[in-house]
Amino acid sequence: MAHGRRAPSSHPDRNDTEHYREMLAAFMAKKGLRSTKQRDHIVEAFFAQPDHVSIEELLARVRERDPAIGYATVYRTLKLLTESGVANERKFGDGLTRYELADDETHHDHLICLECQKIVEFEEPEVERLQEEIARRHGFVVRSHKHEMYGVCPDCQKKAAARQGRN
Repeated sequence: MAHGRRAPSSHPDRNDTEHYREMLAAFMAKKGLRSTKQRDHIVEAFFAQPDHVSIEELLARVRERDPAIGYATVYRTLKLLTESGVANERKFGDGLTRYELADDETHHDHLICLECQKIVEFEEPEVERLQEEIARRHGFVVRSHKHEMYGVCPDCQKKAAARQGRN
């Protein structure tokens, strides 16, 4: 199940992952870690994901190529991607941790459907401006933030309306 739909400009092109590969390689060299075939499969599968991915979803994807890859290996690789700055870990209140390609160039926020768990990313300069204004008004220097809105997506609203129409 797809859990996200990106705004067209919200992330760097996933086909241009060289920067992230270099970041990961430098981090691994610094930590004295070596590349393995399984780790490489997981990293490639992560780069191929179009949106937010859970460990379970990525595990299913990598097992299509190598059934011997285990949950712990995927978990450790996603932690490595997060620690290296290649991935961001996201928790949207449904008990699952999801991962997305890190992006230092832009900031995006999330709309999360409580029915189907669809995640829609959006960028809104006015929201960013307002957040900065509020922080300044209260004397805060913001280091990071996340903005998540929970509700019901248009598809689930239509399904609910159709069910009510049948009653």
